[in-house]
Amino acid sequence: MSVPHEPPAASAPVSGGAAKGSPDDVVQPSQIGVAPVTRRELGRRATAWALWDWGSASFNAVVTTFVFSRYIASDLFVDPAIVDAAGEGGSPELTRALADNASVVAWAVAIAGLLVALLAPVIGQRSDGGGRRKLWVAVNTGVTILAMVGMFFVTPVPEYLWLGAALLAAGNLFFEFASVNYNAMLHQVSTKAALGRTSGYGWGMGYVGGIVLLGLLLVLFIFPLASPDAGGVLAVPNGREGGALDVRLAVLTSAVWFLVFALPLLLKVPELPPTGAAPPKVGIVESYRILFRTIRRIARTAPKTLLFLAASAVFRDGLSGVFTFGAIIASSVFGFSATEVILFAIAANVTAGAGTFVGGWADDRFGPKIVIVVSLVVLSLSGLAVLFVEGKAMFWVFGLALSTFVGPVQSASRSFMARITPEGREGEMFGLYATTGRAVSFLAPTLFAVFVSLTGDTRFGILGIVLVLIAGLLLVLPVHPRPTVLEGAEREASSKPTA
Repeated sequence: MSVPHEPPAASAPVSGGAAKGSPDDVVQPSQIGVAPVTRRELGRRATAWALWDWGSASFNAVVTTFVFSRYIASDLFVDPAIVDAAGEGGSPELTRALADNASVVAWAVAIAGLLVALLAPVIGQRSDGGGRRKLWVAVNTGVTILAMVGMFFVTPVPEYLWLGAALLAAGNLFFEFASVNYNAMLHQVSTKAALGRTSGYGWGMGYVGGIVLLGLLLVLFIFPLASPDAGGVLAVPNGREGGALDVRLAVLTSAVWFLVFALPLLLKVPELPPTGAAPPKVGIVESYRILFRTIRRIARTAPKTLLFLAASAVFRDGLSGVFTFGAIIASSVFGFSATEVILFAIAANVTAGAGTFVGGWADDRFGPKIVIVVSLVVLSLSGLAVLFVEGKAMFWVFGLALSTFVGPVQSASRSFMARITPEGREGEMFGLYATTGRAVSFLAPTLFAVFVSLTGDTRFGILGIVLVLIAGLLLVLPVHPRPTVLEGAEREASSKPTA
């Protein structure tokens, strides 16, 4: 896996992408206040930065998507008497108990999302200009890892459901806080000309890391290779009788994985020097006043930047819906077994990672808007195709097409945000980016549920996701990746809208 090539110098003309040069050429990182370094050194920093994405797949893939959240919502946390009485055919009581478990998990994640929406922009704002951006990545990553370690102690007992939900919420909260400052560090490890490829490199590393980790966990702990009562080549006890040790060890291993791959960022990428470019450190209340003033300034001087924040929030929610409900559609409509769903998930991460690397190149070559628009069009068409096709083979074709174009949109959206962010305000703007992403996180789930309820067929839930993707596409069309101006009122009065 190669590091994105950096241009030879910030002032050198670049035609059709980054020019190749000597590894010892000096280049200027995009971040204000960061001294010029050699191309080789900036590449090392980019790799160290991207390894955090690789490690964070342990939280995204294992905790929130495929393993832990499904574990605490399962019948392992239902009264054994209800489970035994239901037998193989199920019962209304078991269905109700499982729905209650899912509701507890959903509310926990929703509360974490609300806290992120309220706090992320202020946390990002307070890290800008103060020389503490990497510090807060370290602190919040550490708390996330501690929450993952705590999940090992969530044994399959109904009373522990609330502990598992609380740890899941805490992990989500602090993971998002870490991501705000991590995303802002993109400027520290890339030149302006290579922001797209570096962002794509990070996203791609995240997908590949998820693939490798899921494969290891399946082989070591989860797949019942020799016996239905033990998982993986280590024959780890599973189920209620085995204390679900297979799942708990998988999460504990994932915590160690995250720690190991977060270290290069903390050791190899220098802390952001204090720049004084951001507002001085103030109290929480004043931080919110600054936040609202920032939003008003963006609305006045760069209204289309505000539109991009709204557009990206909508289409990113659609992207989440693709992964969240893709497994449900695969199993409920196309008859995928649990094993087939996991194998599809691994394949989906492979294609998404490959798409992200290609999308990063296209981002720098053609611009992030082109990547976003083309990808959203393909995603919408592939989603509509799933509505009409039959058979597992056809779901594999169009499901993987959906997965392939999810990565480029995620990466190009981060790159787009980096390109329109004023120097010295990266944490604050990426905090807004995180907030807007959470603000409409109900759209795809709600529309999915509405279409399923109206039609009585899970297949039609895909229409809800497609509508969200199309809405995001229409909102992003008028926007262009030009820098936002956030100077004071005097400068604003004489400035034209730049977005």
